[in-house]
Amino acid sequence: KIVTSLIEHHSNFIVWLRVKNQHHVDLEIVRPSEPAEQGLLDLADFEKAVDDKTKLVAITHVSNVLGTITPVREITEIAHEHGAYVLIDGAQSVPHMKVDVQKIGCDFLAFSGHKMCAPTGASALYIREDLIKEVEPLCIGGGTIADVGVDYYKLEENSTRFEAGTPAIAESIGLGAAVDYLQNLGMENIERYEKELTEQMYEEFIKLPKVELYGPEPKNKIGITAFNVSGLNPHDVALALDVSANIMVRSGHQCALPLMKNIIRKPGSVRASAYFYNTRDEIDKLVSAVREIAEAMAK
Repeated sequence: KIVTSLIEHHSNFIVWLRVKNQHHVDLEIVRPSEPAEQGLLDLADFEKAVDDKTKLVAITHVSNVLGTITPVREITEIAHEHGAYVLIDGAQSVPHMKVDVQKIGCDFLAFSGHKMCAPTGASALYIREDLIKEVEPLCIGGGTIADVGVDYYKLEENSTRFEAGTPAIAESIGLGAAVDYLQNLGMENIERYEKELTEQMYEEFIKLPKVELYGPEPKNKIGITAFNVSGLNPHDVALALDVSANIMVRSGHQCALPLMKNIIRKPGSVRASAYFYNTRDEIDKLVSAVREIAEAMAK
């Protein structure tokens, strides 16, 4: 049995659907507590979902649509009580806050480089040290082996067992440089500044009657703000922001169709994401542009 949630990115959802379909594994999907559009997960629901049949809990640390921060440490404790492993999708948390896998206690955590100012094509997977030699690599080949004979092979018992072939050298160097850059800025500083921008965005958006906001209050999320303008397709809003104000946002289902279909119940949303390089003036510019678009629709 695998347990996941309804707020996952497709990358941490369809793989488990495939396992379910190909290997007849039970898959239980935990739904956010009401109001569901905030994306808040109730630990009591995980206590019900996770049992002694559960082998893996695969959960996002932060929703890529709503910005909601999930209680991964507590979820990990629940999973471990039943002997299950925990895999965390850290793509939206690692670039925006201090993440300590030792404090969380998780068994696996994955994140991508391009979300943290690194080149595309580089990512990382943390595996708890005592599990490294137990996990079978997806690909094997040059660089992964400790020994090879005509009728046998032995894999390395360290992280190189997962690094077959020639790696993405330039991209990996870029990822390392990005990590150094963010560490020099200070992850606590990044998180604090993002929170200030997010609070500013939230306080201004809730004043706009035509704007539908999704996700929790700023204290429970990172710098992602998802919204729609009543009566407008999110793609049209994104295009208008680009053309009228040179503002780039993401629009559509955000690679989270189960969330869109079952929680937001719209074809998509507009996602504005604040990061350390954004300014208060830019937040004001965004809010002003959205206000103008909403008012134009009201005429």
